[in-house]
Formats: sequence, structure tokens, C-alpha cells
Amino acid sequence: MANKLMIFGHPAIEQSLANSIIYSIVKENLPDIEIRNLAELYPDYKIDVLAEQQALIKADIVIFQFPFHWYGVPAILKKYFDDVYTYQFAYGSEGDKLHGKKMQLSFTTGAGEADYTPIGIENYRLPEFLKPLEQLAYYTGMDYVEPVVTQSMMYIPGIMGVKEDVISKAQTHAAILMEKVNQLEKSLTEVETA
Repeated sequence: MANKLMIFGHPAIEQSLANSIIYSIVKENLPDIEIRNLAELYPDYKIDVLAEQQALIKADIVIFQFPFHWYGVPAILKKYFDDVYTYQFAYGSEGDKLHGKKMQLSFTTGAGEADYTPIGIENYRLPEFLKPLEQLAYYTGMDYVEPVVTQSMMYIPGIMGVKEDVISKAQTHAAILMEKVNQLEKSLTEVETA
């Protein structure tokens, strides 16, 4: 059985509808997954680097769950990468601790698919914004897996979005993510037994 790790990078889960649903469903339905809620563990942004590196070393599949903020990851997740993915751990002549691990991005956006086009309000397609994360995987020897993304997930009561739609899409997102994780786990198990 593969070791699964979720790095949860939402800065304020109590203010999230979509990401809190995804978090809860994954936690309930994948009881053997380790979930590290960065904002809960490190409200002061002082990340325990050794603890996070040890969690990564044990993992075969690493899921990064987050809301897409200002064309990238939230600040706490960026700080996680800056602090944890160090020289001689994640890269360098002895830095192969992440090599071969599966890197699964799972995130939500407030804007819709039509917004992420050259003629949309965001001006670029969504995959273009993900290049730094994709490169991070390649540079550290991780296997970058096609992201699970759900768009138009913004809900502000009385202002934007339909709550029931966001709930339904979050539930679907969680189901897709868990299926992908199960497939990754199966492929890893097949490789081990071959």
C-alpha cells in the first residue's frame, strides 16, 4: 500500500466552502492518508522543516490541495516550498529525497474556464500559470501528475456564486481526486510486484 500525504495549503479553512468540503471528504474516505493542514500547524508561518521533510520522505504520493490565489499558491504554501524544498534535500548532489514520488496538484479557482483564455479576463490559459509548480516537480525528480482542478468555485453569500453548485462541484472534485489517488496507488503497487 502506498503512503499518501496531503499538504493542505488553504490559509483559512473556516472561510472556505469548496476546499473545506474537499478536505473533509478526503479525510473521511481515505483514512490512511496523512493530512498536514499548514495554516493549522503553522499559524505563525514558522514551518517545522524537519517534520515536513520527514512526512515527505515517508510519502509515495504527495497531494497539494489549495485554492488558486493571485495566479499561484497561497502564501503559506509558497513558504512551505521555500523552507522545506532545500538544497541537499529536494535537489543537489545528495538531494534526491523526493525523486520518483508522485506530485498531484488539486486546486480550485474562483474564475471560470472562459476567464482563463487569451481573450478572457485572466489573459492566459490556466496551465501557463502552473509552469513554476510543474518545474518544481521536474527539478526535484518528482513525477508531475495531471492536476485536478475545479473552476468557478467562488461563493460569497448574497454576492457571488450559488452555494449548492459549489457544494456539488466540491463533492465531485473530491471524488475525482480520490479516484486519481487510488489509480496512482494501484500503479505503484503494480510496479512493486512486477
